[in-house]
Amino acid sequence: MQVSRRNILAGAAATGALPLSLARAQAANTIRIGVMTDMSGLYRDNTGPTSVAAAREAAAEFGASHGFRVEVIEADHQNRPDVGVNLARQWYDQGMDLILDVPTSSVGLAVSGVAREKNKAYINVGSATADMTGAQCSPNTIHWAYDTYMLARSTGGATVRAGGDTWFFITADYAFGHALERDTANFVRNSGGRILGQVRTPFPGTTDFSSFLLQAQASRAKVIGLANAGADTQNCVKQAAEFGLTRRGIKLASLLLFVNDVHGMGLQAAQGLVCTESFYWDMNDKTRAWTERMLRRVPTNYPNMIHAGCYSGALHFLKTVAAMGVP
Repeated sequence: MQVSRRNILAGAAATGALPLSLARAQAANTIRIGVMTDMSGLYRDNTGPTSVAAAREAAAEFGASHGFRVEVIEADHQNRPDVGVNLARQWYDQGMDLILDVPTSSVGLAVSGVAREKNKAYINVGSATADMTGAQCSPNTIHWAYDTYMLARSTGGATVRAGGDTWFFITADYAFGHALERDTANFVRNSGGRILGQVRTPFPGTTDFSSFLLQAQASRAKVIGLANAGADTQNCVKQAAEFGLTRRGIKLASLLLFVNDVHGMGLQAAQGLVCTESFYWDMNDKTRAWTERMLRRVPTNYPNMIHAGCYSGALHFLKTVAAMGVP
């Protein structure tokens, strides 16, 4: 019976191939979702407590009429792969049914490896690297909401079409930054543009980007590609404004930018930036209604595509479990 249920789950259109170990969940009559996220670091607003709230909103809307309880557990991985691996092993060994979110691509790739080893389910939302479905693809991991290929094609492509044909990258020195720089550079070259240089910034911990911005300016590139995210992107944009780089005609391409970053840096500093999101809170009546429900849980932070992804990923997972007939 367990095998046939796995086969049903593997064919489910909503979530693809998600192997589960259901014996423990059936015995306890509880499905457990672990939201592993950044609760205290530079990605806190873009993921963090709002990701947890989104998963809990999904569980609340799913309801208790399907024959099983839903428990949402949270943990802070501190943007460290070793912490993420230890948490994943502990959670899976204790019967966690799904790990969700996991921003920071180095942590996300490490957790994906544990999910494959333990033959457990992992819906990655926060980690952006396209390697998750490329070189390090796993049958246990679904990449949900967005990735570096999407960002490169949209923000990078739009910037090249607007005349930005020479680039210099300021790149966070870990898996996410490397993948975003690589994917964007490919689109720039394929469109006839040139890469004039790049610099890698230590991650995490860099707050002063002045020397990196001056290197970018010295390259005479038309575009400075920011292959970073969160507080790193905010600091880059604000410090570029202080140096007057945009007044000199240099374009900033913020390759991963959230509405939360715009709120953090202010509208004046954010003027002219391109933002690519697969969800925007004010897009239509449904997105506004869902955002209103989310703001009741986290009043100080508007949801972005990661938060919407945690909500929809958790909800589709629970619908699939219910369709499997779990009592």
